[in-house]
Amino acid sequence: MQDMEPSMTETSEKKSLPPMRKVILGVVIAMAVAFVVFSITEIQSVLEAVRSGNLAFLLLAMALEVACLINNSANYRTLYRLVGLEESLRQLFMMSTASTFINMIAPSGGIGGMAVFIDSARKRGYSSAKVMVVGILYVIYEYISLLLVVALGFIALIRRHDLTTGQIIAAVILFLFVVVFSLVLYFGYRSTEKLGEFLFNAAGWINRRLHPIFHRDLIHAEGAHTLVRDIAEGVQALQGKRKELIAPLLYALANKALLIGVLTTVFLSLKVPFSTGTIVAGYSIAQLFFYIMPTPAGVGFVEGIFPITLNALLVPFAQAVLITLIYRGITVWLSFIIGFLSFQRLQRENATTTPPPLAQED
Repeated sequence: MQDMEPSMTETSEKKSLPPMRKVILGVVIAMAVAFVVFSITEIQSVLEAVRSGNLAFLLLAMALEVACLINNSANYRTLYRLVGLEESLRQLFMMSTASTFINMIAPSGGIGGMAVFIDSARKRGYSSAKVMVVGILYVIYEYISLLLVVALGFIALIRRHDLTTGQIIAAVILFLFVVVFSLVLYFGYRSTEKLGEFLFNAAGWINRRLHPIFHRDLIHAEGAHTLVRDIAEGVQALQGKRKELIAPLLYALANKALLIGVLTTVFLSLKVPFSTGTIVAGYSIAQLFFYIMPTPAGVGFVEGIFPITLNALLVPFAQAVLITLIYRGITVWLSFIIGFLSFQRLQRENATTTPPPLAQED
């Protein structure tokens, strides 16, 4: 027994989180609790709505959502290999779901969750520059694939004369995100100097407009220099791999197809008649405002816009509300729970991982 005590103590020390990670985990948990409290009305409505659906179809919808999360992980693995890194599908599943969880509680257009990948990269001795490029590429592919589906949805709305100014503005904002991220990669690929000039101008523009509010520069030149070096280094890994850039787009489109499958299954669970145009247009608008709205996961906006859009597509309003609640329950709250569990697991794994002596910074 005496021989076992030290080993048990040693094991518990290995599993305990360092003070800083405990603080980070505490802050994230507090944000997650705030997110749940902020959304408590929606959660209660979702639980009520689920009782109206057919259980078999609801289980199928949840299976499709999990398949979507696995597909995301496979997409990340393709992007990792694109920049010369190798990672297991299990690890990428945890990182991608944890990243989605962070993006939900701290809306940032998909950028905030990148910190999860960078943190894991540093602990595993991978190039943070390459992982940063992976994150930017993922966002670009995600937005481009969504814009392609949104274009089809807009066609359905135009045919019914139901396309609104707000929907057009939301699509334009998403398109501008794609342009900005694409320019960052383009300048990093063509010239470090051009990338530096682009980021310095962008930083100056942001600082000038926010200085009257914060009375200081939010973006410093030194940080911009570091960012330029990191992105330029990561982008170099993409040279000569134009054909390999197609696969991530296919994964991103498959992601949209699976989510459209979730929405279709929700319609079936409630026995609501639908057409392809109704499904595609409804999904497009819901996902568009999910990304654009400033609230976590679009809470308070998507619940209002989605049923109105479905109603305009000839879905009875009462059924449109039920569809919205169940769809959100599966795509938001199921992902939220899985992501939260993944984030906790990653924090513990990263806390006990020692970076290899030779980091992959080539």
